[in-house]
Amino acid sequence: MQKMSKKYFAFFTLPTIIAFLIAFLIPFILGIYLSFTEFRTVTNSHWVGVINYVRAFTEDKNFINALVFTVKFAVVSVVLINVGAFILALLLTSNVKGTNFFRTVFFMPNLIGGIVLGYIWQLIINGILINFGVDLTFSATYGFWGLVVLMNWQQAGYMMIIFIAAIQAIPTEMIEAAKIDGANAWQTIKSITIPMVMPAITICTFLTVTNSFKLFDQNLALTAGAPARESAMLALDIYTTFYGRVGSEGIGQAKAVVFSLFVALIVLLQLRLTRTKEVES
Repeated sequence: MQKMSKKYFAFFTLPTIIAFLIAFLIPFILGIYLSFTEFRTVTNSHWVGVINYVRAFTEDKNFINALVFTVKFAVVSVVLINVGAFILALLLTSNVKGTNFFRTVFFMPNLIGGIVLGYIWQLIINGILINFGVDLTFSATYGFWGLVVLMNWQQAGYMMIIFIAAIQAIPTEMIEAAKIDGANAWQTIKSITIPMVMPAITICTFLTVTNSFKLFDQNLALTAGAPARESAMLALDIYTTFYGRVGSEGIGQAKAVVFSLFVALIVLLQLRLTRTKEVES
């Protein structure tokens, strides 16, 4: 059986490998090359070296602002979404009536498209802020917290489902033994629940980190980077640079490469940290 599996392994994996090469690896390598060129089209480019990277960090202050804004947003969102989702999961795995209904209600926002969510929350938040004579575009702070609220509302339910599955997989004997030993609710959560759901924490943290950094459509619909691109996140800033004016395509491509490498580094560090905690648990 093992010989048969090895014999046909390449045959069955070949379609996936081809799709990976065409859809990801080749475009990524080509994108790295184009970041060192000035171009209008892929076939019309000439080498300029690292000048695009230099210009991205020196001439365009919006890139640094977007980087700082995105990092702040990612930190706040990752913490709030996962803590909120974990609390909801604890509540909905206890003896509460209507848990299936509440699970469905909390999960449903994840099914709505980002552009639609952005415009919905723009109307809701601006409807509140107008009473104070401002709106989301008045300050980057309003746009920041508007995005935080939107992303928590959209993603908390999805992460909650993952946490619920992990909590329900904990052997009931362990919980019962802890109660017999006199452990209170917080001690049970701290010493049993959290260590046992560390794989779920790894997954949820990975998803929220990547979703926070690559956020685009919600940012575009909610504030479009206003005022003066101060609330633009990295993905929106790259899009604006690339399509904003003729001749900036190389700079936009350089920003995209920096963005990809930065997110990859953050995700690898996060995975290493949380997986270490899994082993310890």
